[in-house]
Amino acid sequence: MWYTCSMIVLRGYKTELDLNNAQKTACAKHAGAARYTFNWGLSRKIAAYQAGEKTPTAIDLHRALNALKKTEFAWMYAVSKCAPQEALRNLDQAFWHFFRRVKEKQAGKQVKAGFPQYKSKKDGLGSFRLTGAIHGYENAIQLPRLGRLRLKERGYLPVSGVHLLSATVSARGRRWFVSVPAEVEIPDPQEVGKPVVGLDLGITRLATLSDGSSIENPQVLKHALRKIKRLQRSVSRRQQGSANRRKAVDRLARTHLRVTNLRTDTLHQATSLLAKTKSAVVLEDLNVSGMLKNHHLAQAIADVGLYEFRRQLTYKAKWYGCQVWLAERAYPSTKRCSRCGQVKADMDLGQRRYVCDACGMLMDRDLNAAINLEQCWLRLELPRVPREVTPVERV
Repeated sequence: MWYTCSMIVLRGYKTELDLNNAQKTACAKHAGAARYTFNWGLSRKIAAYQAGEKTPTAIDLHRALNALKKTEFAWMYAVSKCAPQEALRNLDQAFWHFFRRVKEKQAGKQVKAGFPQYKSKKDGLGSFRLTGAIHGYENAIQLPRLGRLRLKERGYLPVSGVHLLSATVSARGRRWFVSVPAEVEIPDPQEVGKPVVGLDLGITRLATLSDGSSIENPQVLKHALRKIKRLQRSVSRRQQGSANRRKAVDRLARTHLRVTNLRTDTLHQATSLLAKTKSAVVLEDLNVSGMLKNHHLAQAIADVGLYEFRRQLTYKAKWYGCQVWLAERAYPSTKRCSRCGQVKADMDLGQRRYVCDACGMLMDRDLNAAINLEQCWLRLELPRVPREVTPVERV
């Protein structure tokens, strides 16, 4: 199946804000208003359900909130009306996903219902979303009620000829970020001669390609785990509610944020390189959720980001004219000999070398699997392709 990108796609841009103290206070007020409104709306919905009444929608709750602003919620006049309004819309979405998962669970799927939970200050400053007149500049962004906020990264946000739909401001580790979805125009990919590769994802190496090259896995969580444990002990030893505990929590959050950023950067660079330089990439349809149930390897598997790798490669392939195919989970890419086709009955995870009992071939386990995936493409033995992806993909 050939993936083609649309001329207009919805793409997300996220970058860090460079705020002064007054702007940080204003953002914290907006985030607090959004959190309070979410919890208030959740209480109203639960109370209506317990009383046997019709559950109020986001529109109903917003009207009730506006009626109470002059008396009980006068402090909300200090923030934009969009922050509580969008929080109530998020609450409606949370309930919609809850009922969807309930139906899936009744149908036999192994999912958790996930009833919407109250938001707490202990989880961080939180986030809020704004709509309306939003304008991007080379080194700043203009937001309703907050004014022009400086960016730490210059020239990242789209400026000319782009309509910014909304802006979500979030905090993590005492650092503020803004995320904006924008409709951008992407030219049709040019059909040029590019090689086809099979790709085997792993833990020691992020990806092994059938041409012999590989992409290393930085294993950022493994290298930072000792520091994270030390910082976590520091948090647990501080008195709850004290300033020193808040400082320790911030140090721990910054470390987790660095781990996340390093992992995300590695995945983006790897998937962009593959989408730009290959005409087709063949992957295994891995059961990542099932693999995470192995408690001996769950932490290492989660540190790789296998599903995120596939998600990014799928939407980037449409942009650069690459095809992404999935081999069936039952396809024996690891047990099959790439030279003679002999399939082994079993192969332990500890066997890092593939030794064929029929022809005597000796090869790296991951490279042999990647070559089998490429041969699967060349023989057109792929039983199915990945699902259709909507034209709207978020980076």
